Amino acid sequence: MRAGEVLQDGFGRVLPLLRAAVDGLSDEELVHRPDPAANTVAWLVWHAARVQDAQVAPLAGTQEVWTSAGWAERFGLDLPADDTGYGHGPEEVGRVHAPADLLVGYAEEVARATAAYLERLEDDDLDVVVDEDGDPPVTLGVRLVSVLGDDLEHAGQAAYLRGLLERAREA
Repeated sequence: MRAGEVLQDGFGRVLPLLRAAVDGLSDEELVHRPDPAANTVAWLVWHAARVQDAQVAPLAGTQEVWTSAGWAERFGLDLPADDTGYGHGPEEVGRVHAPADLLVGYAEEVARATAAYLERLEDDDLDVVVDEDGDPPVTLGVRLVSVLGDDLEHAGQAAYLRGLLERAREA
């Protein structure tokens, strides 16, 4: 198995996890917070897709689908168009509200764009330095693994919140 195939497999696991996190949740449940400072399922899914889009598009030499495919307008969030959610506090998290189909639609398009990029990568490409300012400088492989790790972390957090919501339904 080539290194690119490992990355394809890893990124291919993100979308099903994000779909499962929102499946069947109401708009109200998507923005529920177990604590006033907590993230919501909607924010976690949006953020995972935004980070992947914003990080992979420049590596691929493409535009982010968030802006190029009109997702920013469809979401209509009270946030700057280039916002990815990095550093958001409770107030900004509360601005991210969208129905499950919109969240999944965006995540699907990001996943397709990422997959198209990963399919054309060669193993040697992963050694290319993409950020000279890092200490040590950041290679393409390291950047992609970082994005994948972030996505999986947020997908797991969304799944946990979904579990809390399901338990509350049962109570």
